[in-house]
Amino acid sequence: MYSISEIVQIIKADWVQQNAAATIDHILLDSRKLLFPASSLFFTLGGPRRNGIIFIDELYEKGVRNFVTDQQLNPDHLSKYPEANFLQVRDALQSLQQLTAFHRKQFTLPVIGITGSNGKTIVKEWLYQLLHNNYNIVRSPKSYNSQIGVPLSVWQINGAHDLGIFEAGISHADEMERLEKIITPGIGVFTNIGDAHSEGFLNVRQKINEKLKLFLHSDVLIFNADDPDVNNAINTFAGNVRSHDNFQLFSWSKNAKAALQIIDIEKSNGLTTIKAIDYRHDKSGKAVSIAIPFTDEASVENAINCWCVLLYLSTDELLIAEKMLQLRSVEMRLELKKGINNCSVINDSYSADINSLTIALDFLVQQQQHSNRTLILSDILQSGKSGRELYTAVAAILEQKKINRFIGVGPEIVKQQAAFKNIPQTIFFSSTAEFKQQFYTLHFHNETILLKGARVFEFEQLSHLLEEKVHQTVMEINLNAITHNLKQYQQELKPGVKLMAMVKAFSYGSGSFEIANLLQFHKVDYLAVAYTDEGVELRKAGITLPIMVMNAEDVTYDLMVQYNLEPELFSFAILTGFQRYLLQSGITNYPVHIKLDTGMHRLGFEAKDIESLSAFLKSSSTFKVQSVFSHLVASDTEELDEFTQTQADLFLQSCDALQKITGYTFLRHIGNTAAIHRHKNLQLDMVRLGIGLYGIDSSPAMQQQLKNVTTLKTTISQIKNVKAGETVGYSRKGTVKKDSVIATVRIGYADGYPRALSNGKGKMWLNGNLVPVIGVVCMDMTMLDITGIHVAEGDEVIIFGEPLSVHDVASWSKTIPYEILTGISQRVKRVYFEE
Repeated sequence: MYSISEIVQIIKADWVQQNAAATIDHILLDSRKLLFPASSLFFTLGGPRRNGIIFIDELYEKGVRNFVTDQQLNPDHLSKYPEANFLQVRDALQSLQQLTAFHRKQFTLPVIGITGSNGKTIVKEWLYQLLHNNYNIVRSPKSYNSQIGVPLSVWQINGAHDLGIFEAGISHADEMERLEKIITPGIGVFTNIGDAHSEGFLNVRQKINEKLKLFLHSDVLIFNADDPDVNNAINTFAGNVRSHDNFQLFSWSKNAKAALQIIDIEKSNGLTTIKAIDYRHDKSGKAVSIAIPFTDEASVENAINCWCVLLYLSTDELLIAEKMLQLRSVEMRLELKKGINNCSVINDSYSADINSLTIALDFLVQQQQHSNRTLILSDILQSGKSGRELYTAVAAILEQKKINRFIGVGPEIVKQQAAFKNIPQTIFFSSTAEFKQQFYTLHFHNETILLKGARVFEFEQLSHLLEEKVHQTVMEINLNAITHNLKQYQQELKPGVKLMAMVKAFSYGSGSFEIANLLQFHKVDYLAVAYTDEGVELRKAGITLPIMVMNAEDVTYDLMVQYNLEPELFSFAILTGFQRYLLQSGITNYPVHIKLDTGMHRLGFEAKDIESLSAFLKSSSTFKVQSVFSHLVASDTEELDEFTQTQADLFLQSCDALQKITGYTFLRHIGNTAAIHRHKNLQLDMVRLGIGLYGIDSSPAMQQQLKNVTTLKTTISQIKNVKAGETVGYSRKGTVKKDSVIATVRIGYADGYPRALSNGKGKMWLNGNLVPVIGVVCMDMTMLDITGIHVAEGDEVIIFGEPLSVHDVASWSKTIPYEILTGISQRVKRVYFEE
């Protein structure tokens, strides 16, 4: 696409090391997502703990030869990469944005730019659904709307596209001006304003004004005039900033006259009919209407924004009505579920294009629990490339990602099956129906399966066949939230401090290898489990990180050594026992971790043991001490900070004595989740991150920075009308004081819902309301008083999650969030997803 010499000129780089000419087709920001080494340009962007420069060795080894960096490289450093081109810039991120802004200017296609607080991705995807038959569209993958996501989105534009749809989001002032230069939209859509990312702005008005900078060169701006803050800000923007040109405002309103005035909204049988008067070209107005297959307010607002875009594009009214009625919900997340025959199933039918396919494949590669990887892919529609060119590129990506089995579905992919000749196993079907007919001959077993299909292929039918059938109570785990929380704590660490992630107790109820795979992908330094079998499961799932076992038992020594697990040694009995096993096995220098008791008085060597322990370790060649650690009693409690410091002093003294006598160094760690931010002086060589990873912290300030990870939900199995004076549940504990409506939901104490929440102590979230438990919580069911709330059998009920904190459920149960999370039964299906 661009020669390296052209890029030097575009980003005004200093070409500090010049080698062979290169043509750049791909931008690379993450070393784990490398596909085409020879034609990739790697930008060494900095993160909270790492600068991209540390990945140059790895990428050079894999064949990358073109780098942009804002770090100073000395001649000795450059000499390690004799075949590489190095472009030195002042700011790598700004250079990335500068390059993609230049790329955008090479095309004159119309572009729709979308910003706001909520609804950006839905509006973008709905516009794609509405317009893709008339245009060859390039759009943001998923919700790529950040300072990095927008450049990656716009870099996709090629000569075959005749419409672009990009979303832009900002967290701070002065960010949107950069994105505007990259997107340069002609048609603007302002969805709404809300609380998201408000901490980066002085007030709501500043937040709106900053977002409006996306439309500095737009021809038209579509917006809802019913929000006075938005309406006033946009009219001021038009009057002051854009008063010198032909900038057009296309407003819509339910309450006042606007370009499109909404006069009636009627909801019935799952449909919403919206009637309006179009005043754009005629003062007397023209009656127009649409119907959409949704009834919630957010969907109505998003649909009206899309309607306005279609009206502005002069789309035929009958076609608008037809397309609006065909709108389908947008799956905003990629899900990982347990499948049949010990398979894992990744369902990503959000869209089918080469960019979102690459994102989904990255997630597939992250999962190490099965050695075999299968991709089921439908035809990719409207790519702007010929079939041969498109599927040759797809096949090259699949080879890079080491896909073992490829199943293609669709008439075009059948025609191009020769492109996939290097994939070990390939099967092709002309339709989803044909696939289903042959399903039981395909023998899915012990593999990770990625489903990636365009909507028209209805891959939800295949998902239903592949997923393990379990009852309707599920625990949803947001992998994006875990990543976010990990980064929040990493930002608290001093340079060089390592991080051990606690994945014991089924990762606090959230999962096993699913969580460990994510942590390994994000390069944590260590994992810790409670028992050997937990570590064995992780090893069998492909986890290669060092794993500390906190409760090593003599009957598991064989497994521990077989799977390279590192035991915690906390007493002379276990020390000598494990040494005896190692001597009998002829093993030396086996990695171990020494636990010291500095005040918890649970497990560990005490101060009086240090001299004998040191002598033992010095005299023995069977062990190699990897770390010495202790456990803080009250790192989250301010009034006990003096005791925390006493523990720390004792720990450091003991470590010094051990190092002096043994003669070698080891990692020291005493800081847990709370100590990471409350006692930064105790971060030492490594910290142990536990419950904070899963979104729970005792500090209100830190809690605000974390995201909810787990959502436990179920459904209503039956609804009954119960007369006043009657009772509900065992022992007639729940008395109905007035005529009431009672819902039975599919969760009980066998699923981990505490029996202590019986008789009104517990509440669940249903249709925007907190509803109380009535009667005694049963083994498999719980009853709720839903009087006055409009719901139906099969509706979703949230036990805890985003709208109802696990802190509240724990408080009602008179326990702690740890116990609630770890108590969720293994029979409750876990669903893992990425937004």
